[in-house]
Amino acid sequence: MSRKGIAQACYACVLNQTKTAAKYAQISASETTELLNQVQVALDNSAQTGIVVQHIIRSVADAIIELKNADFDIYQSVKQLSNKVARAYAADLQQQINISSSPLDTAIQISAAGNIIDFGAKSHGDLDLEKEMQQLQEVKFHRYDIEALRAKLAVAKNMLFICDNAGEIVFDKLLIKCLQSKYPNLLIIAAVRHKPIINDATLVDAVDSGLTQIVKVISSGSVYPGTILPETSAQFQQLYADADLVLAKGQGNFETLLSIAEEKLFFLLRIKCATMAMLSGVEPGNLVLMQNPKETIKPTI
Repeated sequence: MSRKGIAQACYACVLNQTKTAAKYAQISASETTELLNQVQVALDNSAQTGIVVQHIIRSVADAIIELKNADFDIYQSVKQLSNKVARAYAADLQQQINISSSPLDTAIQISAAGNIIDFGAKSHGDLDLEKEMQQLQEVKFHRYDIEALRAKLAVAKNMLFICDNAGEIVFDKLLIKCLQSKYPNLLIIAAVRHKPIINDATLVDAVDSGLTQIVKVISSGSVYPGTILPETSAQFQQLYADADLVLAKGQGNFETLLSIAEEKLFFLLRIKCATMAMLSGVEPGNLVLMQNPKETIKPTI
């Protein structure tokens, strides 16, 4: 699937996200209808304009902010709840990592499974955080390029860890702590979104989760639910270029970085929809740790 076709493939999901954002922002029914009409036009035109779904989702947030006449975080309460629920499980999960025969594998499993905390892929009413937390380690990997990752970790001097969602970053913290313990000479820098978009983590959320207590966290400059590299900050682009190893979490980062996938770039996420299944070659519901998937993916649907 070309990038130009992604927005149209995500038609229903984007409209649902728009309705959810409008609900959380408490805009009027008429304003919601107008916003949905604008989104529908953008989706219809996406094949010709080359606009991608991340651009449309950003335009939704910006339109709502303009209507509210304030620069605010539409999903602030949701993100705070996500971090709170995740923190409640963090100590037990840390203990599981500590007693594991393979702490790194366990930490990766927990970090990847935590990617279910995604109000872009699921509406708030459909996502039972407590239930998902209890089932974190029951989800399996369909593809697991761990030996390639270990080989990179053995020689890497610096690593860029691109975060995804609030709540999820609590489990990313556990993985980063594990990496710091096993590879003490590895310099890790974590990156989050520049400004609020859906429930993606920003610097505010990184502080709330405790991530900033263990690792340097920067803004990537991205205002999208993903990482469109040419539209990130100069600092982030330089860090990406200089990194020996890049680990990108989540669906948005996978979708936006897939076209430039290279040997040093690994994706860690849970496949959540048919479009991502087509892009990854993995059925929905499964976890993946993928290195340079462009060369090996064979669509399954």
